[in-house]
Amino acid sequence: MKPLYYLLFLSLSLSALSQEPPSSARSTKAIDGQIPILREALAAKGMTLGDPVFMRIFKESNELEVWMKPEDSDEFELFKIYEICYYSGDLGPKTKQGDRQSPEGFYFVNAGRFNPWSSFHLSLNMGYPNTYDRAKGYTGNYLMIHGSCVSIGCYAMKDEGIEEIYTLAHKAVEQGQTFFRVHSFPFRMTDAAMAKTADHKWNSFWKNLKAGYDWFEEKKLPPNVNVRNGEYVFN
Repeated sequence: MKPLYYLLFLSLSLSALSQEPPSSARSTKAIDGQIPILREALAAKGMTLGDPVFMRIFKESNELEVWMKPEDSDEFELFKIYEICYYSGDLGPKTKQGDRQSPEGFYFVNAGRFNPWSSFHLSLNMGYPNTYDRAKGYTGNYLMIHGSCVSIGCYAMKDEGIEEIYTLAHKAVEQGQTFFRVHSFPFRMTDAAMAKTADHKWNSFWKNLKAGYDWFEEKKLPPNVNVRNGEYVFN
């Protein structure tokens, strides 16, 4: 008999090739329980379960926003703001394995990054390190949005919160969204907030993040994100 860790690795590897997220008894139970609740809440805002999703994280205010794009809309609209139960580290990016920093930057989740077998109830792998992180030589892995309200580098939600978030994301990918973006910021990147951090060691990095933040604030559509000459670029 193959060891359990081998079977789990094989399941995750196969799911990465699939267009649909993997499922477990736990995730199925959670999703089935959330569907009637979410359908009612979404209908009140003219949204439907399965609409495309987009997420933004703000460390300083402990908030995770879920935006959705209704079928008859050209823009994403805010569905709900969830409280982040806990994240570890300070404001600033994750740079190395073991620094216990939660990442900042532009990430995405596809079907293969859903983990319905998580040790922290349910989890979504943000995809750290991304192209930018690797270009900088940053190290680390398995940085998640998950439940259980405990973190050593991830963004931890209460179980009820991650069940809602996981269900919204699962149904969006199941309905054809090949991936959804997760943009993680230290704070809401207003001009006033940036002025207060002018002398911070990460101010230059945050100015780069602000360009992506401003793009969405203006257009209500997340930009395509690439990396050029060691910086994020948006189009």
